[in-house]
Amino acid sequence: MKYTFASRLCFCALVMLPLCVGVMLAHADPVTVRYVEGSYHGFLEMRAPDGHVVAVGDSTSYVHGDRVTAQTVFHFKDGSIDDETAVFTQHHVFQLLSDRHIQKGPFFPHPMDVTIDARSGTVTVRSPGKDGKEQVQTEHMKLPPDLSNGIVPQVIESLRPNAPETDISMVVMTPKPRVVKLAVSSDGEDECSVLGSPRKATHYQIKVDLGGLVGVVAPLVGKAPPDIQMWIIGGEVPTFSREIGPEYAEGPMMTIQLTSPAWGQ
Repeated sequence: MKYTFASRLCFCALVMLPLCVGVMLAHADPVTVRYVEGSYHGFLEMRAPDGHVVAVGDSTSYVHGDRVTAQTVFHFKDGSIDDETAVFTQHHVFQLLSDRHIQKGPFFPHPMDVTIDARSGTVTVRSPGKDGKEQVQTEHMKLPPDLSNGIVPQVIESLRPNAPETDISMVVMTPKPRVVKLAVSSDGEDECSVLGSPRKATHYQIKVDLGGLVGVVAPLVGKAPPDIQMWIIGGEVPTFSREIGPEYAEGPMMTIQLTSPAWGQ
């Protein structure tokens, strides 16, 4: 089983920053598929910095023809929802077809509903206006072939642990949709365990490269976006195990990791 958390880590780290300048970044080729994704249903927990569980999630994936649909839905204790669905192909390289990400409820300061059609380059953003009416913004963009919204874990699982820094692209809202670069690099192995059985996980650092925006973002939000941490347990079939990052701009560093059903409670 593999977990797809639909790239909320970096996508949400920059959501709704009040910027109005462009980003010019070079884009890399899509990452080669080393491990083909299949069907699964996994369970997740999201913990606040104090260790309390604030949300429980379901992560599902199914294959239909040559397309893979991966969805992750978090239900928060305060009634908020974080729901993202990505559709992609995996013919030699990962190719995003579409992504839809919905955040709503009291947990999120800036509710949103963002749809990306990677084939047509159309990005549609729905958000509540000051008058309470829904605002719809549509942008037509030249999206890079290595776009990773919704499929960051799959991409990282297919990286070799000793690979040099890998750049992948992502659309973020600033508040207009713009493309930024994620610089992914391995930070060695960390020890963990499964019910006392020792394991090792490759620790990845994910830096958000803002290009020309870096000097503008820091004054607006008090600091540049933090690095995102992700751990992948290797072996014949590498799998996501843990991620630490914000859910929205200036949000706390939340921990997302796999969990399992409890019985007899």
